[in-house]
Amino acid sequence: MAGTSSKIQRIITLSSGKSRGSNLIAIYRFFAEQHLPVEIVRAVFTDAKSVACQSCQQLNIPTRIIPARDMEAFEAQLIALAHSEDAQLIALCGFMKLLSRDCLSALKIPVLNIHPALLPKYGGQGMYGMRVHEAVFAAGDKLSGATIHRVDLIYDHGEILVQKTVDISDCSSPQEIAGRVLAVEHEIYAPAIFDELQRL
Repeated sequence: MAGTSSKIQRIITLSSGKSRGSNLIAIYRFFAEQHLPVEIVRAVFTDAKSVACQSCQQLNIPTRIIPARDMEAFEAQLIALAHSEDAQLIALCGFMKLLSRDCLSALKIPVLNIHPALLPKYGGQGMYGMRVHEAVFAAGDKLSGATIHRVDLIYDHGEILVQKTVDISDCSSPQEIAGRVLAVEHEIYAPAIFDELQRL
């Protein structure tokens, strides 16, 4: 990680309504335990029923519900929120839709995403969550991992910032692969966010 700054840096997390929130909570705990000057100023969810949304409320992380059935309206509210909160970065934490080029341009801040595999092989459209691990398992791959990338203006998969592999040769199911990869995600996502903030 780069050198720290005393200025509080403000981030927004963005999750779908079905998110369990493990990466989001791991990010929050990392910054709290390391006493780093980074604050989640708003955890955005597409549905209030999310388990992660309830976890955020228990931790006093400010939340905001923005339905994503109408993506144009969703993006307009996200842009307004990011600007009003003076956010420096958005971290996707289980967000299952693609942000448009217009949205990314209007945000004017980095948007990071974490993918539960080694891109680009398992980065196709609709390859989210367990589908990725099922595809890795079906292919008989011996390695999987996690990839953190800066979301670009063309497609969800932009410049790779961090990538870490994990041996899954002894995993007997997609669920076992998922657990092993998730541990890697928790390890690398928050430090990558912090390093990206230090580059701003």
